[in-house]
Amino acid sequence: MSIRKVLIANRGEIAVRVIRACRELEISTVAVYSDDDVNALHVKLADEAYHIGPSPPRESYLNIERIVETARKTGADAIHPGYGFLSENANFVDACEKAGIIFIGPKSSTMRFSGDKMAIKQLAKRLGIPVVPASDGILEDADKAAEFAREFGYPVLLKSAFGGGGRGIRLVNNEEQLRQEFELSTMEAKAAYGRAAMFVEKYFPRIRHIEYQLLRDMHGNGVYLFERECSIQRRYQKLVELAPSPVMEEETRHRIGGMVVKLADALDYINAGTVEFIRDEGTGNLYLIEINSRLQVEHPVTEMITGKDLVKLQIHVASGKELPFKQQDLRINGSAIECRINAEDPLNEFAPSYGRVGSVSIPYGPGIRVDTYLYPGCNISGYYDSLVAKVITWGSTFDEARRRMRNALDEFHIEGINTTIPLHRFIMEEPAFSRGEISTDYLDRFNIMERIQERVKASIQSRTDAIAAATLIFTQMSRYLSASDGKGMTSSSSSSNDGQRRAQQDRGKVSAWKRAGMLMLARGSMYEV
Repeated sequence: MSIRKVLIANRGEIAVRVIRACRELEISTVAVYSDDDVNALHVKLADEAYHIGPSPPRESYLNIERIVETARKTGADAIHPGYGFLSENANFVDACEKAGIIFIGPKSSTMRFSGDKMAIKQLAKRLGIPVVPASDGILEDADKAAEFAREFGYPVLLKSAFGGGGRGIRLVNNEEQLRQEFELSTMEAKAAYGRAAMFVEKYFPRIRHIEYQLLRDMHGNGVYLFERECSIQRRYQKLVELAPSPVMEEETRHRIGGMVVKLADALDYINAGTVEFIRDEGTGNLYLIEINSRLQVEHPVTEMITGKDLVKLQIHVASGKELPFKQQDLRINGSAIECRINAEDPLNEFAPSYGRVGSVSIPYGPGIRVDTYLYPGCNISGYYDSLVAKVITWGSTFDEARRRMRNALDEFHIEGINTTIPLHRFIMEEPAFSRGEISTDYLDRFNIMERIQERVKASIQSRTDAIAAATLIFTQMSRYLSASDGKGMTSSSSSSNDGQRRAQQDRGKVSAWKRAGMLMLARGSMYEV
């Protein structure tokens, strides 16, 4: 099962990430691209690159037939799906298997099962793994949903049994809202997944999102590479990730990790995956919510604290080899933070930003890693996910990783688009974050967006004051210089030579003030909020 050539069925930073891992393994790579990505970095870096369709994802990166045919024609042994797009599509796995191509991920049967959140929870219950209290089975109508909601007490979460990445989740506060949202959610689920499968889940007012990195080979060897905390979110979309979690105790870490491996054994799970939990801050209890049968966006923080390359390990496992280490060989070393840099304007309701990038200044230094597809002149397309880069920092302590992240963000400049860098800068200096006091309602609980807006207003006022002062100095000194022209600025009793010398000195002072005013004006105009 030796893998010699890999087609990457993805784009952006994850495609670049996989290509670089393959290079280290001396494996040839094949990139695929749409119309919008003709000049993308992953196309430039791959050994071969092939156009697969127009820019809309359904006509390119979601086109199973065209991707598999491209892999077959190029002689690719395997396909790496990255994350998103077809990474959790069991039909895609079936198509790869039918074409005799290795899919770098779990089997299609496992993927179908793990993609059903209700089925996973029922299996977890049988294995003694705690799960969030929820309705039993799929709810066919709003009446049944209302019964469970009354049992749990409002508010509750209305969820689709399929989907991921925070999609298909609604917080409802009363029965009237539940009935309205049930109808809307059902229609959306049918449109997105071809079928509606809704359930009601107990809502915890304050939680942390904690997930475990899983790896298991074809020989039954499974390990957990500890936990990540992904609690800082906006509308169920992760913004900042940490490894390890600052609240996880050693006994709990290994007890839950053992449960994760037990679940993987029951599923006969192969390759990399993530088992997600929520932690009720009221009790400290963890509850399983779902499995993501793919590589996660935030996998670098796990790599930083374990020293393991998860993409290379994925390829290693897909080749049929045993994991080169055991659970007892794994140790946590230090702390890591990841900030997702999205092409969105956090000061304007996270409005999307796309277009041509001008200059790019990427940070580097001890403990700093940047995964990105950016380069000067590249295109940010409006057709795809807004993630343009991930900044990851490592430190011997959480605070060292935080300070390195703060400095890295200060050095990261992207010209031509708006990004979430200002938001991440603010978070890295925010006292509650520094103390590790985070939860999924962090942005709202600590009024982060309002405080950023206040800082921006203060910065604008400061800049306006600086410009006004500079303008006043500049104009007043210019008038003074023009009016006096160096005359009348010396004593009448001075000798001719002394008078000329003093007049030159006075003109020099005025010119210096004028230059100072111009400099202040320029600095005020260039002040960065």
